[in-house]
Amino acid sequence: MHGPATSGWLLVALCAATGAYCLLRMRSDVEEQRRAAGGEALMGFGMAAMAVPAAVFSPPSWAWPVYAVVFGGAGLRALWAARSSRHHLHHLVGAAAMVYMAVAMAAAPAAAQGHAHGHGGSGVPLLTGVLLLYFTGYVLLTGVRLIPVAMPVTAVAGGGPGAGWGDRPELARACRLAMGIAMLGMLLTM
Repeated sequence: MHGPATSGWLLVALCAATGAYCLLRMRSDVEEQRRAAGGEALMGFGMAAMAVPAAVFSPPSWAWPVYAVVFGGAGLRALWAARSSRHHLHHLVGAAAMVYMAVAMAAAPAAAQGHAHGHGGSGVPLLTGVLLLYFTGYVLLTGVRLIPVAMPVTAVAGGGPGAGWGDRPELARACRLAMGIAMLGMLLTM
C-alpha cells in the first residue's frame, strides 16, 4: 500500500515469489490443489502490485476500481468453490480484504488532501480491525501447522521426499503463511 519504501519492496518481493510458486503448484495432478493454487497466485501477484511503494509508482485513478472488480470476481469464485471446501472461505475473506483495500485507496487521495500523513489512515477502522484480527489468527494457526510432527513412514504418501513441487503441503502452507503476513502488513498501513 503506501508505507515506507523498504518494507514496500519487501512485500512486493514476498508476494511475487509466493505468486510464482503458486503458479508452479498449478501443475499438480490433484485438481483441488490446482484450483486453490490459481486463486493464491492471483492473490500473490495482486498483493505484489498493490504493495509497490507510492514514491516509486502511483497507480492511475482507474487502477483501484480495476483491482476491486478483479478481486470481487475472485471472491465470487471463492464463494462458489466454498460449497466443496472450507479452505475457499479463507480465499473469500482474502479477496474481500483486497476489495476493501482497493476501495479505500480509491477514496484516499480525496480524503487525504490537506493532511501531512498522506495516504495512511484510510478505510473503516472497525473493518480494518476485524480483518487484522482474522489474519493474525490465520497467521498464528498456519504457523503452528508448520511445526514438524513425527509421522509414521507410511503416512507420508502425498508429501514425501519424492513429491513434486506442486504437491508439497508444507510449502503450500509456508506460502499461505507468507501471504497472511503480507496481508497483515498491508492492512497495518491502512
